Amino acid sequence: MPTSTPPRSAQATRRHGVIAAFTAYGLWGAFPLYFVALAPAGAIEILAHRIVWTMVTCAIVLSFRRDWGWLRDLLRHPALAAGVAGSGLLITVNWGTYVWAVRADRTTDAALGYFLNPLVSIGLGVLILHEHLRRLQWLAVGIGLVAAIYLAVSAGGVPWVALILALTFGLYGLLKNRVGVTLQPWQSLCAESATMAPFALAFLIALQVMGASTFLAPAGVHTGLMVASGAVTAIPLLFFAEAARTIPLSLVGLIQFMTPVLQLLVAVLLLHEQMSMARWTGFGIVWIALIVLTVDSVLATRATSHARG
Repeated sequence: MPTSTPPRSAQATRRHGVIAAFTAYGLWGAFPLYFVALAPAGAIEILAHRIVWTMVTCAIVLSFRRDWGWLRDLLRHPALAAGVAGSGLLITVNWGTYVWAVRADRTTDAALGYFLNPLVSIGLGVLILHEHLRRLQWLAVGIGLVAAIYLAVSAGGVPWVALILALTFGLYGLLKNRVGVTLQPWQSLCAESATMAPFALAFLIALQVMGASTFLAPAGVHTGLMVASGAVTAIPLLFFAEAARTIPLSLVGLIQFMTPVLQLLVAVLLLHEQMSMARWTGFGIVWIALIVLTVDSVLATRATSHARG
């Protein structure tokens, strides 16, 4: 008896979700080119503008949707508000480190950080949430630890840029897990950026007063690119939210590796950053860990499907 095919609408929905996921992770993978285009602005100035214009962009979208009721509930729950503030601080450190890495010709370090991120997230889940790992997950974490040690020894120092990026984003996800997913993506991004916006705005005003700001460049293109940083931050998030809503998270997790791969390609092929053989070897060890993690994810998904069937 032939196997029945899924309804066409279900296939279309899945295809739509896959396209949204590839779009989100593709845009994130191309981010280094955008931040390079913001020269001669320094990393902190770029970060400050990104925070302010992200908040403005989210506020415009939420106003258009007339979606501000959540703010009243947020202010009534101190624990949730504190969690949002903490998330805002973590994502600010993450953004700032990433921008600094790109502007300092260390985009490969940033790519390594996002390759390590799934392994760090699993480690945090074990250490803080006391989650239990399957054997392949333990193996992947162990291989990832070997990779980190090898990279540190071969480079003569700790790969701190990669570790800061992986740790801050891992802690960002962990904090959201502990506080509870009560805000939609636009709401969450608006609240998180708003917590840091006063500091960012104060810095930008001080920079302008001192005459060190690059914002009002004569040509106007630079100003436009700075203002666009809000939309550049928010648009991939919109596609990601659509992907997470329409396709399995296991598939989203597999597609996420597209981002650091693209970042690495951009760094080596377009920005002409140098990669030593030892560095390639370290990346190779990390990729082995990710392959093990991917196999575990596929096997776990199949087991769950059989159990439900």
